[in-house]
Amino acid sequence: MRRKTDIILSGDQKRIVWHLKTKGPTGRSYLAANLDMHNALVTRLTRELLMLGCVEELDGQLTGRGRPTVPLTISGKAGYSAGAMVHPGWLELVLVDFAGTVLARHREPFKNDDPRAFIELIELRLRELALAKNVMRSRMLGLGVAVAGPVATAGSPNRWMVKWLAGWRDLDLAQFFEDALGVPVWVENEATLAGLAEFYDSGLINDCDSAISFFIGHGVGGGVVSRRDILRGEFGNAGEVGRLFPATKQRPSGIDLLGEINAAGGGLTSLLEIEDCMESHAELIDKWAKRVAKQLLSAAQGGVAWLDPGAVIVSGSLPLTLLDSIGANMLKDQDTFKSEHTPSPRLYVSKIGSWAVSVGAALLPIHDIMGAAE
Repeated sequence: MRRKTDIILSGDQKRIVWHLKTKGPTGRSYLAANLDMHNALVTRLTRELLMLGCVEELDGQLTGRGRPTVPLTISGKAGYSAGAMVHPGWLELVLVDFAGTVLARHREPFKNDDPRAFIELIELRLRELALAKNVMRSRMLGLGVAVAGPVATAGSPNRWMVKWLAGWRDLDLAQFFEDALGVPVWVENEATLAGLAEFYDSGLINDCDSAISFFIGHGVGGGVVSRRDILRGEFGNAGEVGRLFPATKQRPSGIDLLGEINAAGGGLTSLLEIEDCMESHAELIDKWAKRVAKQLLSAAQGGVAWLDPGAVIVSGSLPLTLLDSIGANMLKDQDTFKSEHTPSPRLYVSKIGSWAVSVGAALLPIHDIMGAAE
């Protein structure tokens, strides 16, 4: 049986928290007016949220009449959540508090496809990080786990995991990890979570309702944010843009770039090593970035036509300078998005790189508690 988080907010509480998250610090009277609630109801609800640690009061500000207005803002005191991802050859773990502030980031080598080995290591590292950051294990709201693999069968909790995590196949991963760790667990596609993290980190969440995103990792994936929430699709596989790029042809993927660099004498074994080749293989990498920009633009054009997003996001487990190069090449042909009579989405390039996946995984439990879609 799946566990529930320690914090369960009512619909009206979620509206208040989400307003503060997207609009910033706000006084109670303004909350009442903006959310069409009675002042007494807002007072009661915010008092409950203060007790939960979901919001906190800022220093009072004088109004025109000299009476202090006490703005409310999102607080990190309600608790924290964790996010984890196994990349080809390494593992990343992130802690964030309820306000979305990153408390800790950890990376280490990992090449075991046994899910027990993964969750045992995560439990050990969580205890170490909690101690180092002086946060109580009892305040942990949940764990988000990013996975590289689509939902295998409609309605099934199982995923067809990539080759290096074949041992994770044929498992209800969320239930398996919950039983081992003793906290609520969310499992979601890596590219979808990267898109969620970029949506938060970029500030798009404040003035944009939707976005489509690309994540260039070992392969290539995507995600869709709609009404500021994850759009999963009929079968849970929205954003599986990898199917647009057959494996028999050149793909906008990390393994594709590794192959080209190694064919030129690079000898790389991991995406983390690409940074060391940015100068020695500059011409090859520049040519690759231009080709990838055209491929992503082609895929994005269909997404823009179908979904009318406010933004197109480019992210990945690549050096930030390389992601910037891809974005710059896409901007050269940004007329692809333009139409004579319709607005165009803006293009955003990641500032957090490979960490976007584990940050997005850590944000997922909190995002779910806040109830963005309500």
